Amino acid sequence: MIRFIDVYKSYDNGTKALKGISMRIDDGEFAFLVGPSGSGKSTIIKLITAEVAPSEGRLMVNGYNLNTIPPRQVPHMRRTLGVIFQDFRLIEKKSIYENLTFAMRVVGASPREIKKRVAYVLELVGLEAKADRRPDELSGGEQQRVAIARALVNNPSMIIADEPTGNLDPQRSLEIMMLLEKINELGTTVLVVTHEKELVNRFAKRVIAIENGRIISDGLGGYYNNETI
Repeated sequence: MIRFIDVYKSYDNGTKALKGISMRIDDGEFAFLVGPSGSGKSTIIKLITAEVAPSEGRLMVNGYNLNTIPPRQVPHMRRTLGVIFQDFRLIEKKSIYENLTFAMRVVGASPREIKKRVAYVLELVGLEAKADRRPDELSGGEQQRVAIARALVNNPSMIIADEPTGNLDPQRSLEIMMLLEKINELGTTVLVVTHEKELVNRFAKRVIAIENGRIISDGLGGYYNNETI
């Protein structure tokens, strides 16, 4: 569960990125976070991942109080999250299988756990036949599927997808969103940050719209028409 309670965030350069954000994302939810550039979306993600701390207000992430969390516990909190980036951030010299096993070795998983889990997530994203390929041998859509598999491999309770379809054509974008929907149906909380109105409108999900550091709307229905987003 993610909970923001009257959260403000100001940066050292004077930018007031968030101006009293309050929201709650419950376990098992699927939500879109939308808004124009500079609206505060990236700051919300940085707060959730403890890259930055709130200036004011309270923030809870998957049972951790990020106002008081000791630095030594931050890595444990981050393991409850899987983050998917627009630019994939795969290790180019490693195979798809090695990219995933590396992510599990970092957290101390056993060889038996690694073998079982990697096979499962590769099948889930439809890439079990391409485990030995390197990222540069895959299409953009396939590379994003690898990035999703990597985010899932340590079994996080929540996936954060930051503009996951920004580098893909409309058909591949739809496939990625349908995959994220499937992952959500299997029990993982999903938060998707996106500018793509057409995709948001296609899925009847919760839409949290932010503008100028404030939430301007929050509800179900999968539709928004603000031209600035």
